[in-house]
Parts: sequence; C-alpha cells; structure tokens
Amino acid sequence: MELSDEITINAPKLRVYEALNDPEILRQCIPGCEVLTKHSETELEAEVVLKIGPVKARFSGEVKLNKAGAPDSYSLHGKGNGGAAGHAKGGADVTLEDAGLQTILRYTAKAQIGGKIAQMGSRLIMGTAKKLAGSFFSKFAEIVDQDA
Repeated sequence: MELSDEITINAPKLRVYEALNDPEILRQCIPGCEVLTKHSETELEAEVVLKIGPVKARFSGEVKLNKAGAPDSYSLHGKGNGGAAGHAKGGADVTLEDAGLQTILRYTAKAQIGGKIAQMGSRLIMGTAKKLAGSFFSKFAEIVDQDA
C-alpha cells in the first residue's frame, strides 16, 4: 500500500525539519502513540495503540531515521509488532520545499501488514491508513504553526 500527499506548513523549512526530529512533537502527532523514546539521533522506539476496524491492538516497534538529505529531505523506516493482531513495516520519504515563510511538505509512505489486521480487506486498511496519515500531518502542522 502506498500513500502520498502534500501539506503547507506556516513555518520556515528549517523549523519544520527540526520539528520532524523532535520526539515530543512526533509523539503528540502520531495517532495512539503512548511512548516515543529516542535512543540516538537516528533510532526511536514507539508504543502505539491503534484501532483498525474491529481490532484494537498495542504495537511496539522501532523507527530508524535517514537524515542524509537534510534539511531538504528526510526518510524513516520502521517495523512494529501487535501480537495476535499482526505486524506492520513501512516507511516514508519526506521532502521540504521553501515557500517564503511557509514550507511545502510532500510525503510518500509505504506499508506492509500481516496477521489478523491484513485479513480485514484492503479498503478498510487503506481508509484507516489515509485517516492516520492525515491526522498525523494535520496535528504536525498545527503544532509547528503555533511554534513559528
């Protein structure tokens, strides 16, 4: 499954990039995130509770950041396990473009799922994934806009 979109954030590019690397901001933006621990500049660990259709599960996993294109681009890859509910792995590539006092953030995210949640059907999974991504980026924009 692949999702892509763009959002305009009312903050300069460097501020947006810094926010993408701030574990506290990310924790607030990730739907259902209860814990986000930074182990190094490129490694995070998360615990997230998600409801996908009738299945509610606690996922724990790790996220690795790739900052090679900083501050113009950024990517992350992660994997998580939700016990009996299943597992997921995926990543996102983000590009940031200056637009005066604003930044255009574009992302492409890919995910693979397995286990019980994968049996629910692609429509439900895709709809949930779009809702989660939309929720993350709208909350991210709201927080960064307030700080700018």
